[in-house]
Amino acid sequence: MSPLRITYLALAIWGAIHPMYYFITWFNENGYSLMAMVDAWHVNAATSGLVWDLTIAATALTIWIIAEVMARRNWLALIAIPATFCIGVSCGLPLYLFLRTRPVT
Repeated sequence: MSPLRITYLALAIWGAIHPMYYFITWFNENGYSLMAMVDAWHVNAATSGLVWDLTIAATALTIWIIAEVMARRNWLALIAIPATFCIGVSCGLPLYLFLRTRPVT
């Protein structure tokens, strides 16, 4: 595996673990309510801006993944979409890049 692919994989793992630590900490302190978390994301203009920034980035990434999968027939790369929306762009983007850069057989 190339150093670039190892870097993408490491970033995907980090992007899954690090944000999840904060989500789990928040849930443990505030209860397991997804709607309460969404409300917390919109507590002020700065956090709302960040939520919209990440939502737009996730949407653009999803469109790119679908377009590339249709062209390259790399169906495995579709797993980056649920990773993006269930974990975050910090996991989905490097995971997709890792899957996209695998050697074609």
